[in-house]
Amino acid sequence: MTDGTPLDLDEQALRRRAGEVLAGLDGAMGGLHDTYVDLHRHPELSGQEVRTAGVVAERLRGAGYDVTTGVGGTGVVGVLRNGDGPVVALRADMDALPVREQTGLPYASDVVAKDPLGRDVPVMHACGHDAHTTCMIGTADLLAAARDAWSGTILWLAQPAEETLSGARAMLDDGLYDRFGRPDVVLGQHVGPFPAGVVFHRPGPMMAATMSLDVVIHGRGGHGSRPESTIDPVVVGAYIVTRLQTIVSREIEPLEAAVVTVGEFHAGTKSNVIPDEARLAINIRSFDDRVQDHVIEAIERIVNAEATAARCPQPPDITVEYRGPVTSNHAPVVERVRAAHQAWFGEPRVWEMPKPVMGSEDFGLLGHTPSGPIPTGFWFWGGAGEAQLAATPGESVAEKIANLPSNHHPGFMVDPEPTLRSGVEALTVGALAYLT
Repeated sequence: MTDGTPLDLDEQALRRRAGEVLAGLDGAMGGLHDTYVDLHRHPELSGQEVRTAGVVAERLRGAGYDVTTGVGGTGVVGVLRNGDGPVVALRADMDALPVREQTGLPYASDVVAKDPLGRDVPVMHACGHDAHTTCMIGTADLLAAARDAWSGTILWLAQPAEETLSGARAMLDDGLYDRFGRPDVVLGQHVGPFPAGVVFHRPGPMMAATMSLDVVIHGRGGHGSRPESTIDPVVVGAYIVTRLQTIVSREIEPLEAAVVTVGEFHAGTKSNVIPDEARLAINIRSFDDRVQDHVIEAIERIVNAEATAARCPQPPDITVEYRGPVTSNHAPVVERVRAAHQAWFGEPRVWEMPKPVMGSEDFGLLGHTPSGPIPTGFWFWGGAGEAQLAATPGESVAEKIANLPSNHHPGFMVDPEPTLRSGVEALTVGALAYLT
């Protein structure tokens, strides 16, 4: 099964086995709600997930898993071997974002932490990783308690630092599969601003590749009254920002998708002082490696050309801050897991993702290994409850989805009961689609 070939799926048997595993879900929901609220109140930035990792490790050990902490920094791996059968890896990410929460929830985060630059920043689970982690804990408990319903090996990956696209790579570099076994398939899920209880699938590209570049422009500073004696990096930066807008509009084929965003522009400290340098932070997204490479080359060409045109004393510094691949689903895995979800939820609750999203993930790295690719499947599920949907402007479901606060928004929230319930069900049934 290492190529992801979809074996015949006995839907009746799957429903029976899923029913056995999920029989305890009703009784677990109260505890899962408490876990979710605790994690939401105590978010941790990328690479700082010490408390969260401790919660995960304690719960997995309590359920009978062999647990290893400190994998790739703060990552946690839990292994449960239950006879012969496939090795199924299930991934959940744990980190939060430097966002000030504005949900008004009674359990809203008021955490402030130090970012990598030593600045005090507010912290919020604005991307739903608290729900991901809670669903992992719930699913792990239920599968461990119902071992008669399945056989094989479960490999839980509680991943740090997804938001900086560094956590999956760090776990792999720490010998993830050499130490704990190479899985036959890797599965993951992500909550989003969609109706709770609905699951979304898509074969092929699901999320975009991304890269963030840090650019430092070196000028020659001086007094604002004597610009002729300076080389103004602010002006150079302004030309770069403007010229970068032509990459997508004039160099990329109109039917291709790409985004170039200048998210930061820092220079100077006073209005009458021309600074020595300016810094730009540039983000790139696309669904095709060829397009991505073209955009990167174009940025480097434009940045260097503008600096040369301005007579900068030295070439700009261009540094890759982080990068992540296209999250591309293996079609046979999608086919199998979608069939399993349809068997459990019913077809009305299993939707096709109409198009890939420009958001990015590092989940795809877990399928890239030196010994060859591992089939992967990644799906979305909804977190917006009926009351939230009813209060959201829009006539159709699509209009309401468009108006809901999205992931990374300070108002992003999920309705815990239906979201955690359906998230545990989706993850459990997805695993059982491969466990025998």
